Amino acid sequence: MTGNLYIVATPIGNLKDLTIRAKETLESVDFIVCEDTRVTSKLLAGLGTRKTLLALHQHSADSRQSTIISRLEKGENAAYVSDAGTPGVNDPGGKLVAEALGQGIKVVPIPGPSALTAAISVCGFPMEHFTYLGFVPHKKGRQTFFKDIAEREEAVIFFESTHRLLKALESLVATLEPDRLVFVGRELTKIYETLYRGTSQEVLEAIKSSSVKGEEVIVIAPKNYHE
Repeated sequence: MTGNLYIVATPIGNLKDLTIRAKETLESVDFIVCEDTRVTSKLLAGLGTRKTLLALHQHSADSRQSTIISRLEKGENAAYVSDAGTPGVNDPGGKLVAEALGQGIKVVPIPGPSALTAAISVCGFPMEHFTYLGFVPHKKGRQTFFKDIAEREEAVIFFESTHRLLKALESLVATLEPDRLVFVGRELTKIYETLYRGTSQEVLEAIKSSSVKGEEVIVIAPKNYHE
């Protein structure tokens, strides 16, 4: 009998957001697969538990995934966690899930925190339809990325790193209609959580006068939405 692969959502900042079910799952499995063992070790230390950790990231050799699948096929139970939030969004979780399903292994979602849905819940824009675009390209395709956003009718969500946030906002100022609204969620659920909302120019000026430190989720309002 094969084991189960649990896909466990972990806090994006505030450790109190870990669900009871997620805690029980992490404590009960035979081993945990994670993006960064250092990050997950800190989480487990906060729970007062220790587990065997296997790192699985975008640079991992194919043999690592094969090892995980082999252990599951032998009846062990495993949890997969990303560094923060719900796995399967910008992390190797999707490939592991696809392989597990292909081998007839039961995959169980353990839902919880997500930067994506956290931003949706507080942006105040109509979000019946939206497009998620992941992280902004570093160099190649960056101009096309923002041009694509400006042309879309629906709401758009993407992530940007601290060091490139101001450049991203400047690109939005240059490409979006002047009155199209933008939301930036900085350090969501953490001590210095800050929410910015307004036109791209207004948000850019507000962030310049405060702080650009921290991780950001950016939401662009639907094209024809006006307040």
